Formats: sequence, C-alpha cells, structure tokens
Amino acid sequence: MMPPENGKDRRPINTEHHPSMWRVILSRRMLVTFVMGFSCGLPLLLTLSVLQAWMKDEGVDLTVIGMMSLVGLPYTLKFLWAPALDRFTILFLGRRRGWLLVAQLALVGAIIGLGLTHPGENPWSVAFAAFLVTFFSASQDIVVDAYRREDLADEELGLGSSLYVNGYRVGMLLASGGGLIMADHMSFQAVYLILAVCMLPGIITTLLTPEPRAAEGTPRTLAEAVINPMVEYFSRSGALWMLAFILFYKIGDTMASAMTMPFYLEVGFTKTQIGTVVKLFGFWATIIGGLGGGIVMLRLKINKSLWIFGFLQAISTACFVILAKTGPSNTVLAGVVAFENLSSGMGTAAFAAFMASITNKKFTATQYALLTSLMGIPRVFASAPTGFMVKRIGWDGFFITCALLAIPGMLLLVKFAPWRSTGAEI
Repeated sequence: MMPPENGKDRRPINTEHHPSMWRVILSRRMLVTFVMGFSCGLPLLLTLSVLQAWMKDEGVDLTVIGMMSLVGLPYTLKFLWAPALDRFTILFLGRRRGWLLVAQLALVGAIIGLGLTHPGENPWSVAFAAFLVTFFSASQDIVVDAYRREDLADEELGLGSSLYVNGYRVGMLLASGGGLIMADHMSFQAVYLILAVCMLPGIITTLLTPEPRAAEGTPRTLAEAVINPMVEYFSRSGALWMLAFILFYKIGDTMASAMTMPFYLEVGFTKTQIGTVVKLFGFWATIIGGLGGGIVMLRLKINKSLWIFGFLQAISTACFVILAKTGPSNTVLAGVVAFENLSSGMGTAAFAAFMASITNKKFTATQYALLTSLMGIPRVFASAPTGFMVKRIGWDGFFITCALLAIPGMLLLVKFAPWRSTGAEI
C-alpha cells in the first residue's frame, strides 16, 4: 500500500536488535500514548454503567435511565466540531496541547458537576451534566487521536495504537469496576470527585510532553478545515475501498460480541463464572493481545498484521461453537475467551494503527474523527439484528456466520494492503 504524502516523520526503527526495540517500547512517546489512552477511557463509563447504577439506587424510572444513553451522541458526532480543532490554535501550549488542556480541565469540571447532581430529584440536570462530560470527553478524544498520529513515526503507529487501546481499557476498568466497588463504601458524589482527580495524570502529561511538529499546509480558514480533509481523502485512489474496509474488517467480531452475554447464560454458566473468567481473565487476555499485537507490528508492519490478526479474529469467533457443544466447562470457557480476547486485542490494535496511518497530518483531527465515527456504525446497526439471527439459525449457525463475515474485509485487503506490497508498506 502506498501511504498518502502527508508530511510524515520518517524516523527509522531498527527492529533487528532488541535494545533498539526496547528503546521504542520504553520511550517518552509510548508512555504519553498510554497515559492519554487512560485519560480517554476513564470518562466513558461515568455516563453509562456507573451513572446507571447511581440512578437505579436513587429510584429513577427505568425509561429515564434508558433514555440517558442519548447523552453519548457527542462520541458519534465528534467529526462535526473536529475541523475547528484543526483550524484554530490556543494562544498557549500549541495547537494540540492547548486544546487538549482546555478539554481536560473542562472535563474535570464536568465530572465534578455531574457528581454534585441529584438523580432522584432532578434527572434533567443529571442529563445536562452528563452531556457536558461526553462532549468534553469526545473533544479530548479528537485531540489525543490527532496528537498520537503527529507525535509517532509511521513505524511506531502499531505499538502506539496498542498502548493507547490498553490505556483506554485500564481507564474504563478503573471507572466501572473501581467506581462501583467504591460506591459500596461511599456516596456516588464522592466516587465522582475521586475519579475526577484521576484525570490529573493526563493533565500533567499534557503540560510536560512536547507539541508535535505541525505539517505544512494546515488549514488557514475554517472552510479549508471542513472541505479540504474530505477533498484530500476522496481524491486518493481506493478511498471508497478503504471506507468499506473500515466498515467490514471487524463486523463479524462486533456482532458476535453483542450476543456473548446471553450466550454464556443460555449455555449454563453462572454469573460468578462469567464475572471471574470472562470479565477478569478476559480483560488481561485483551491487554496482552493488544500489547503483543503492537510489538508484532514493529516487525511485520501494519499490512501483514491486518491479514494475520483478521484471520485469527475469524477463527476465534468460530470457536464459540465448541463452547456451545461442550456446555458449561470452565476450562473450555477460559480457552475460548482467552483466544477470542487475544485475537480481538491484536485486531483492534492493527485496526486503530491502520486508521491513523491513512490520515493526512494536515487534517489529522478531522479525518481521524470521521473514520472513528464511521467505525462505530457496525457496532450500532449490525449488532441490532443479532438476536433475530440466533432465533432463526441457532447459536452454532450464528457464530459460524459471524466468522464468515470476516471474508469481505479480508478480501478488501488484497486491494490496498496486499501481503507482499510493492510500494512503501506501513
């Protein structure tokens, strides 16, 4: 695949010698990527599972609790204001770090504000505060994605994306698992105040890390920031094929994941078994898979990694058929979950690295925000009919179908990310 000309930082990485690889892994750039991932993952569940638990404790009607999911719209629509973050520069710290600090400080204030609301008395004030949390959290995501793309060399995008994803998951675990555990011993107001303080590592990192070098030709007007990213992207050869790939690469994995919880229960596993094996054991398998995938991409590059990890994702999805046949066996459950989470972690790391690699550094925030919004479409629409599919074709047929749905995404790799690339492979 010939990557677009976008002012890349072409720092060479010598992966033939382990000391050089370890210098990359332990570099300032990778530490910053991990911490920023943590800062982006922490706010996500504060407006979902943690807030839902708080509202349920306060006796809020289930209809209102369900409607509260709409406050997450900024995560899907963040491409609408991303051009402004590409166009304008804050007077201090630079274009990326300036906006990042503003978003993080506003996010801390919004989390504290959400913690000071009273769900049982005024759910509308809760909805407004939660919307502010998601808006500033989505804004932080926009700038962090742009910073990561501009700060890392092309060869580092694979490992950097895996560390970002793992940091994101650690932040989510702290907010959901840690937040709910703390809520058993203190008020939810105190929980939100503590988790707001947990944003400090991200703020400190923003203040200490250097501003990435801006590419030449960045937008000079807001119109350029809105129009030029689209014109630049769709003028590329194979642009529509790339969008199709983004839609299809993880569609089978996403659809299977949407139904795993009812599947485990129907097979006969207890909630304790699911919590212990699937959630805790599976979490670490995903972390290891993401980190391992990043290290593999240092050697194999993104093209080959997309092929290998995509194939493993499909096989791991089909392995759920084994679990359906054996019944509630902890050993089989652990094996299937470990394989699925390892392969999914590697596939996600390669997927994130690919999307970063095809953005133009002149319009990083806008293009990456648009691509990640597009990536979320299968999660919403393709997952909707999964229950109907299970009723029609059974669990075996469902998981085999999900595995076969990997084929279109893999075939699209032939078009723009061939195994043996004749051009400059990323």
